Amino acid sequence: MKNLIKTSAASILMLLLVLMQAQASPKYTPTAFKVEVTGKGKPVILIPGLSCSGEVWKETIDRYKKDHQLHVLTLAGFAGQPAIKTDNFLETVRLDLAKYIRENNIKKPMIIGHSLGGYLGIWLSAKEPDLVSSLVVVDAAPFLPALISPVATPETMKPMAAQMRQSILSQTPEQLRQSQPQVLKMMISDEARIAQALEWNLASDAPTVAQAMYELYTQDLRPEMASIKAPAMFVAAWVAYKDYGTTHETTKANYTAQLAKLPSYELVINDKAKHFIMWDDQEGFFAALDGFMAKTGK
Repeated sequence: MKNLIKTSAASILMLLLVLMQAQASPKYTPTAFKVEVTGKGKPVILIPGLSCSGEVWKETIDRYKKDHQLHVLTLAGFAGQPAIKTDNFLETVRLDLAKYIRENNIKKPMIIGHSLGGYLGIWLSAKEPDLVSSLVVVDAAPFLPALISPVATPETMKPMAAQMRQSILSQTPEQLRQSQPQVLKMMISDEARIAQALEWNLASDAPTVAQAMYELYTQDLRPEMASIKAPAMFVAAWVAYKDYGTTHETTKANYTAQLAKLPSYELVINDKAKHFIMWDDQEGFFAALDGFMAKTGK
């Protein structure tokens, strides 16, 4: 009898574990990105930038997983993930992300995106305003070229964007390994993190990276900013470009112009970090994010 009771108890426990796992696993599996879910609490979706793995958010995950359910993305074709066939990469990711949120009944997630991931967060919030509770954009803007040249338009940028796309496609892996560290030094301060980002870059699918870059430079979300309902925080960096005349004040002015139609936003200009703000100045980044979460109830 004792053995029977033990067997029954073990079976019930196993059944409960299976049911709990089934509830925790997403019902819909996306094709445009891989997602890892960790933590419990209010839902947050973390989107990395160009060529990066979701591991770029490791310290952010460790900080917030106690009170938040974190959905950490790695986009198709980036950092070793299988590529997908599409002529509209960013739109495909955005549509798949909206479906992922709906199909898995993720209630009003907070979106945090870096660089290309921030752009996707802006676009999702504009196209699906009722899906998103709040938005954090880390060093990204509705129209990237306008941060450099305010008179830029998608049409004027197409020749340069096409040239950039071809340049990426024409480089061999060895050429990338030689050239990318210099590019990454403009974006990241720590040598170990530069090495990590380089490996993600080399493991990425070149056509996907090239297409994503082209779309970033030729798509303008500024006209759609008025559609965003969620409170937003933009965290911007500038010090890496000070030798080219960029200042705190010019950065603030450029962002303010791009966000003019956004109903509600907070702009934080970081004076320490390069492009990877959450790596270069974790203290400043977390202070800004903690404050924003407190204000928005996240």
